[in-house]
Amino acid sequence: MAAVRRHPWRTTAGLVVLVPLLVVGGCWSWIRWSTRGAVDSVASAPEAPVAIVLGAGLRDGEPSPYLAARLEVGADLLRQGKVRALLVSGDNGEVSYDEVTAMERWLLDHGVPASKIVKDHAGFDTWSSCTRAHRIFGVDEALVVTQDFHVRRAVYLCREAGIETHGVVAPTEGGRPALNALREGGASVKAVVDGILEPDPRYLGPREPGVDDALADDTGT
Repeated sequence: MAAVRRHPWRTTAGLVVLVPLLVVGGCWSWIRWSTRGAVDSVASAPEAPVAIVLGAGLRDGEPSPYLAARLEVGADLLRQGKVRALLVSGDNGEVSYDEVTAMERWLLDHGVPASKIVKDHAGFDTWSSCTRAHRIFGVDEALVVTQDFHVRRAVYLCREAGIETHGVVAPTEGGRPALNALREGGASVKAVVDGILEPDPRYLGPREPGVDDALADDTGT
């Protein structure tokens, strides 16, 4: 019987494909397992001092549909007394791109008092938003608002940053589920690495009293 000829390159190619898949799958599964029971609707969400509303891009200077949905959920949480302040965290890395002021403007246009809105202009990614919420704004307990495909990763990162966190799901309309799922795979690996290494965000700075002031404000919604 002729000997079976082995092809080392096939083994190497298989490992090149298999190992990243195992890493991605492991990180994704770990995030879902560690955040089980921590995702809610507006109605079922527990009370918390503040809701962190994460940025999701602009279209022609206005919140994208994803971002508008998140802002609507944040406003609902405030109206229903689930939270007493909103921390809107997004990208203002360039003068010409101010995600956070657009978020504030949307909330003001929808009846949210200015005294209840706190802006974080350096929320360039989820880890930055979470760790700055804790280290700069003094948030120890929060609800984090985002879409379902992202919410578990956001809860995981905010918990790793030192915040007792539950996630609240905003509607997803007109999205691309396959693209979102693909993106979350790689993002899950980064999230686990960030949770382990706890890197500083791009910008830190001194403690800011905005959340404390919003919580102390008793003018209502």
